[in-house]
This record gives sequence, structure tokens and C-alpha cells, in this order.
Amino acid sequence: MTFDDEFAANQSANAQPDLFGFLHIDLNSFFASVEQELHPEYRNRPLGVTATMADTGTLIAASYEAKALNIRTGTKVAEARQLCPNIVLVSSDHSVYAKFSHDISKAVDRICPVSHNPSIDEMVCQLMGRERQPPNARKIALAIKQAIKDDVGSTLRCSIGMAPNRYLAKVASDMQKPDGLIGLLPSQLPQSIAHLELRDLPGVGARMEKNLAAKGITTMPQLLALDRAAMHALFNSVWGDRMYHWLRGHQTGEDTSSNNSTNPDIQKSLGHSHVLAPEHRTPEGSWAVAHKLLHKAAMRLRMEKFYCGALSVTIRYALTREQTARATRAKKHFSGIHHQGWGMEARFAACNDTLTLLEAVRGIWAQRPTGELFNKPFFVGITLTRLIHEDDHQQSLFADPANRAELSHTMDKLNLKYGHTTLHFAGMLPARESAPTRIAFTQIPVKYGVDYM
Repeated sequence: MTFDDEFAANQSANAQPDLFGFLHIDLNSFFASVEQELHPEYRNRPLGVTATMADTGTLIAASYEAKALNIRTGTKVAEARQLCPNIVLVSSDHSVYAKFSHDISKAVDRICPVSHNPSIDEMVCQLMGRERQPPNARKIALAIKQAIKDDVGSTLRCSIGMAPNRYLAKVASDMQKPDGLIGLLPSQLPQSIAHLELRDLPGVGARMEKNLAAKGITTMPQLLALDRAAMHALFNSVWGDRMYHWLRGHQTGEDTSSNNSTNPDIQKSLGHSHVLAPEHRTPEGSWAVAHKLLHKAAMRLRMEKFYCGALSVTIRYALTREQTARATRAKKHFSGIHHQGWGMEARFAACNDTLTLLEAVRGIWAQRPTGELFNKPFFVGITLTRLIHEDDHQQSLFADPANRAELSHTMDKLNLKYGHTTLHFAGMLPARESAPTRIAFTQIPVKYGVDYM
């Protein structure tokens, strides 16, 4: 069966609404464009930005006029001068670039809220409701381009990728430069990316490409032809499961690390979030759900062989129409609920036992806001960060208090065999059946024991 035949055969099974979930804004030749904005005399001329104004220095950015002469990021200053004797060379000023990045982010935010900044020259916007319809998403993207020109500078261009998930939005933003606008619709996936090179995928660098080739994968159609189990085996980690879903347009909630990591084996965070059922939209109900989310996240932390050194809690509170009018930072959830959010992080000595992590959540929970605007929580998220692989974790010289690691290990053995809610702490009992695993709103599910989580 050819790739096209397999693509057509899978369409009915994988049908998704033709909606975009994210915009990825990639500023083109950002540092060089900032210099051309600040210095009109540099415009339309080959320009390179370097941290070291010496022949042995390298360019950290090049204008598109320079790129046309095969002068790129990483080119030595001496080589750039050989290729173009008249090239303009500028010493980098990162404080200026940071200010421009901030100003551009504000300009984008004026059109569509920025949900994430993967790097100084990238912004991500999550689309909600009717914004997800392709014509509306395109209007937003064009308005963002214009806002950057109007608010920050006419020389600053960006390429924008539109896609159902953040990973593919990043891929799309690289498909047309400069000043591009590309959309990847679910109905066209994965066929619409089959022409790309493996290196066009975020996370697939030279080393990964070599590893894939050693396993017989040298083209995108070969990669896309693999089922989920084969993708997991190919990457020998949960990254393969995630990649399988990302390339098919599934929105996962755990594609954050893909945007700013060149190494897919380095996981940045792990967590769960959940929109509360009406019966749990109370302080007591939300705590029970948070308890369950922590229970799942802690078990996954151990299954994926990590320790964590930080934990954050996010709570969103539903507002009435009158409260929305009074709130200074109200937002609208894709479900239509107007809300305002609160979050807090705790840091601690790296651990992976449930009881210690639960104590951190309890400490954060005690500091959540109170008052009439914070009476109806409708969303809770738990995120574990500062991850350390167990091979890199330095064991404490002191005894494990109350044998917490052994307790967690015993719980895992029973939960893997009989289901992940078989044995748990009493606090999650009211929400034991809440927060089920879903691809669209939580992480990519991975099977541990008898359950997907």
C-alpha cells in the first residue's frame, strides 16, 4: 500500500474538524531585522550580527539580503567578509532585542493573547471558539503581522504557522520564509507534511537523523507510515507516542517542550489538568480533583523514571457577567466561561514520592486567593517541573522519612496491576472517577499496567 493509499484509508477513522488550535509566530532574522529597524541606512543591505567583532567570531544572525549570498547564522566573520566585502557587521545588544521582543509580544497580544513564548523570537497563540475556523484564524494572523509593523517597526517580519496543535504550528511557521503564512488542516494531515525532510521536524537534529537512518527511517513518508507502537519503539521513549499524535494533528497539552527543545529526550515538564464537572466546582471538589491529578502525575513521574524539583498549581475561577465587568484580568475559556486565573510554584529538594509532592500541593493550596471572585473554581492544573532523570539524581545522605519512596513503590505495584485508582490517599476519594484521561485535553496517554494515563 502506498502512503497516499494509506492516508486515504485512514481519513474516516481519524476524522477531525477542520479547525486550527494554535498560531506559531516566528520572527524572521530577528536580531538583524531589529538592527535594520534601528538604523534605516542598513535596510536592504547584507547585514550580520555578531557577539565578537573579530575574524574568528561567528554570526548569530543574518539579514535576508545576507542569506541570499549564503551568509547565515554560524558563518564566521572572516568568511562573511569574503562572501560580501560590503557586508554591514553589527555587535549584538541583547537588551535591545529583549525590549523589541517584549514590544512585539504586546503587539501580538493586542490581537490575540500570547499563551507561550518559546524563545525571544517566537510567540504562540492559542485559538478559542470561532477563532479556530480557518478564515478567522487567517484574519487573526494577518492582523498580527500588521500590528507588529504598526506598533513596533515596518522592517520586522514574521512567518506564522496555523495548525491544530503547537508542534505542527511550529512546523508550519518554518515552511515559508520570510513573511510566510501556512496552515495545516487536520483533513490534509499527514499528507500535507509528507514532502518535508526529517530535519524539518522540531527535535530531529543531525544526531537524531543519523539514529533514525540506522533504523531504516530516512524519509518523512516512512516515518508517517509507522503506527503508534512502532513510533514508540523507534524513539524508545514516550516521545514516539507524542510524535505519532502530533503529526496527525491531535492536540495534546504536552507539546510545550517540543517548541524550545532541540533534544526530544530531555523532558521539561509533566502534569495533568482538568475542567471540573459542575459538582466539583467548589473549594472542596476542586481540592479532590487536584489531589487526583497529583496522584496521576506522581505515578507517571515514577513510571517515566524522573524526579522533580518544583511543582506548580493553576486554578481558574468562573465569573458571572457582573464579576467579569469588574475583574481587571478576565479571560474567556474556549468553553465560553469567563474566568480569571491564579497560579503558584513551590520548589524543593528533588523527589518523586506522592506524599512529599502532596504536601507541596497542600502548601500552595493554603495560599490560594479568597473572596467573591474566587468562589467557583472550574479548572485545575498540576505541573511537575525541574525534572531530573533517575540516573542523574543524587540520593540523599539522610534516611527517607516514613519510608515514603517505599510506600509509593507499593502503591504503584497495586495500581499497575488493578488500575491506577485502586490505592490512593483519602483526599481524592470524592473525585476518584473524575479527570479521566483524554488526548485532546491532557497529555498523550501512555499505558502503564492496565490503564492509559
